[in-house]
Amino acid sequence: MLTPLLALTPERADVFIAPPSPDQGERMFGGQLLAQCLAAARATLDGDRPAHSLHGYFLRPADAARQLRIRVERLRDGRTFSHRQVIAEQGGQERFRLLASFQAPQKTPEYDGATMPEAPPPEQVAYTYDDFNRAQTGAATWHGSARPVDIRYVNPPRTPRGEAVTEVQLMWMRVRERLPDDDHVHQAALAYLSDTTLVDHVPLPLGRRWQDEGFDGASLDHAMWFHRAARADEWLLFAQRVEATGGGRGLASGRFFVRGGELVATCLQEGLMRWNTPPST
Repeated sequence: MLTPLLALTPERADVFIAPPSPDQGERMFGGQLLAQCLAAARATLDGDRPAHSLHGYFLRPADAARQLRIRVERLRDGRTFSHRQVIAEQGGQERFRLLASFQAPQKTPEYDGATMPEAPPPEQVAYTYDDFNRAQTGAATWHGSARPVDIRYVNPPRTPRGEAVTEVQLMWMRVRERLPDDDHVHQAALAYLSDTTLVDHVPLPLGRRWQDEGFDGASLDHAMWFHRAARADEWLLFAQRVEATGGGRGLASGRFFVRGGELVATCLQEGLMRWNTPPST
C-alpha cells in the first residue's frame, strides 16, 4: 500500500519521519524518496498550491529497512510560487536532496507538444514489468515486486542481447490501491511511479539490460514537471526513451498520458552505468 508510505510523522514543524520501504532489496527505491520528500514539502505549505516541478539528487544509497528523517527548508513563499528544499537523512548522513516548486492554480491557454503514442488498452496487455524482470534474471521473484504498483509492459525488448533497442518503451501503470481524492496525494504517487522503470532503459541502445550480471547501475538525479492534475490510481501510459549515453551515464526521458491522450507530466532521469565487462558499442 502506498498510502502508509506517505503517512509522515511530524517531529517538529519542518521535520518528518518517513516509514521504511516495502522493497525486499537493500537499497530504498528512489520513487519512495521522491514521493515522501514531495509529501513533506507539501506539508509545510498553506492553501492549495500543487507542485509544478521537482529536481532531486540521489547522493547515497538509503537502507530500505530503515526510516528516513526528512528536513524541509522554506526557501520562499511568494504571491504565486512557493519553493522548498528537502533533505532526507539516515544515520546522520544525507541520502537524497530535493528542490520543489509549487504554484497557486491559474487558468491559462493550454497546448500539448507531445502526442500520445498508439498502444493497446491496459486491459489487453497481460505482460507485467515483474514478468520482464523475472525473464531477464531467470529468478522466480525480484525485490521490486512488493511495490504497490501495477505495470503492464506494452513492448518489452524481444531482440537478443547485443542488438540495440532504440524504440520508445511503453507501459501502462497505476498505483494498485484507491487513493484519496486529493491532488497533492496523487502528485506524490505520480512521482513514485515516475521512478519505477525510467532509468532501467539506458543500457538498451547498447544491446544490454539493466538486469545483466556484472552491471552496476544507480539513479543519479531526477527531474519532473507536472502539467495538469491526474489520478495516479487510474491507468496512465508512460512513454520512455533513452536520450543519450556516455561518460558512464545514461539519460532517459518519460511522458505520462491519461487514457484520453492528454499529457500530464514529463520527467528526466540520469543513471550511473558501470560494467565488469564494458559493452563493445
